[in-house]
Amino acid sequence: MKQVKCECGHVNPHGTAFCESCGKPLEERAGKTLLDMRYEGSARRSQTYKRTFIDQIWAFFSSVKVGVALIVITLIASAIGTIFPQQMYIPPNVDPAEYYKQQYGWAGKLYYELGFNNLYGSWWYILLIALIGVSLVICSLDRVVPLYRALKRQGVKRHPHFLERQRLFGVSHVSDLDKTMAVLKERLAARRYHVCEEDGHLLAEKGRFSRWGPYVNHIGLIIFLIGAMLRSVPGMYIDRVMWIPEGETKEIPGTNGRYFLKSEKFIFETYEKGKDNEVFNAAIDRVGNGMIAKNYQTNVVLYKRVGPVIPGAKPKLEKVKEYPIRVNKPLEFDHYALYQVDFRLNEPKAMSFQLADKQSGKTFGTVTVDLYDPKELYNLGHGYRVELLSYFPDFEFDEDGNPSTKSRVPNNPAFVFKMYAPDRPKGEVSFVAIQQTIEPFGNNKYKMAFAGFETRNVSGLTVRRDFTLWILGVGGAIFMIGLIQGMYWNHRRIWVQRVNGELWIAAHTNKNWFGLKNELRRLLDGTGVNMPADQLEEGKQAGQGGQAHGHGTA
Repeated sequence: MKQVKCECGHVNPHGTAFCESCGKPLEERAGKTLLDMRYEGSARRSQTYKRTFIDQIWAFFSSVKVGVALIVITLIASAIGTIFPQQMYIPPNVDPAEYYKQQYGWAGKLYYELGFNNLYGSWWYILLIALIGVSLVICSLDRVVPLYRALKRQGVKRHPHFLERQRLFGVSHVSDLDKTMAVLKERLAARRYHVCEEDGHLLAEKGRFSRWGPYVNHIGLIIFLIGAMLRSVPGMYIDRVMWIPEGETKEIPGTNGRYFLKSEKFIFETYEKGKDNEVFNAAIDRVGNGMIAKNYQTNVVLYKRVGPVIPGAKPKLEKVKEYPIRVNKPLEFDHYALYQVDFRLNEPKAMSFQLADKQSGKTFGTVTVDLYDPKELYNLGHGYRVELLSYFPDFEFDEDGNPSTKSRVPNNPAFVFKMYAPDRPKGEVSFVAIQQTIEPFGNNKYKMAFAGFETRNVSGLTVRRDFTLWILGVGGAIFMIGLIQGMYWNHRRIWVQRVNGELWIAAHTNKNWFGLKNELRRLLDGTGVNMPADQLEEGKQAGQGGQAHGHGTA
């Protein structure tokens, strides 16, 4: 790109609006009175290099509108992901497709088919996060590099056209320029301005560091996004749900088979009127006695596998510790934490039936069906046996009237038994469900009579390990530093120059013009120097006056 040389001798990059050294406008634009000082008139790469494909990509991602659009899309997607529970929070023994369809109807089915059930780990959501990071990096580099270069190279003496086109500008005739300049220099230094002097001209500046606030924000956000993306890297972040019944030992998900947990006992306690503090009585009366949870915990034993992991082999376990897991009191080990988050009381575990003669009521043995691991054949001896032909954990009739199951959770179990006896060698078929028995092939001599129901309590635990938390914390802290840096300070500059025996004064700030005007009034008080005029406000008033005059003549 062709560079532009100013009359002062400084060579400026192509696209620079005014000279980085003296401030002389390099391109006069009709109808534009004030200089655009947002990036010190510096040449941004996205606005000057547009020849190659790389330049087009850079220009695309350097747009603030593109960055905002990506953030809005990500926020909308994140909000959609909270409409229904993510798949990690539904029971593990349930088919996700059936669960969303049964629980939430057609909306749940659509939710699952569109992949929102695993939203935050999906490739396109991670891609959106990455694109926001790319946009932040390119936006920052496209602006901060030329801005830093322009502020570092700015000269003390500025071209008269530069001063004239500042928002605050004024000209004063003073009797003793040297004395006035000395007074102004002393007062500026007293107000903590960094004052530079060149050939009798002054440049007073303070708060430049506030200009870097937005870019510090960007650095914090980029670090935060890196931490968020690292959560998809195996081993860096684990957030899994573990359902464990009383008395069972299960592998802790996310530990690669190294740790196991046994639930010794689940304890559930409620507030009861007369037994607890009287301050709870009003709430107990409103909700009901024994309906408000006081404590629920799982007494567990943590085991660690000894030796190598051999597929199919029973693991050899070594006891690590016993611990009562309560709400907000997790079991912590090896960077993992197990939190008590949910429970299911009196969940069906097994159902017992007796093979009996329908007429006499005589029984020939008991069959106990494990609702989670049923056997196919139950031998009762003496020629009596029962075969389990079909099992429907969550029984319902489908649209065609055939028996089916909603899910694998035994909410409404039903069975198809085939009963064999010495006098019935070919067997008799019976369909047994809760509160109903159906004989699909005529009248039977034998029946399966309900004999008992076994339940158990199940604890819902969350398994967490997070190696990205410190990265998120660092990113958040840096973001807050940049936010404070950019919000509570402002970059102020005051130019005081001698021009043809007159004192010219101009001022600029990146924000809070009201505060800068007040500071100038206090600075110039008693010096005989006129307060600089606000050319933006004067231009608005002139425009309004012209409109009013036009309406009057009409």
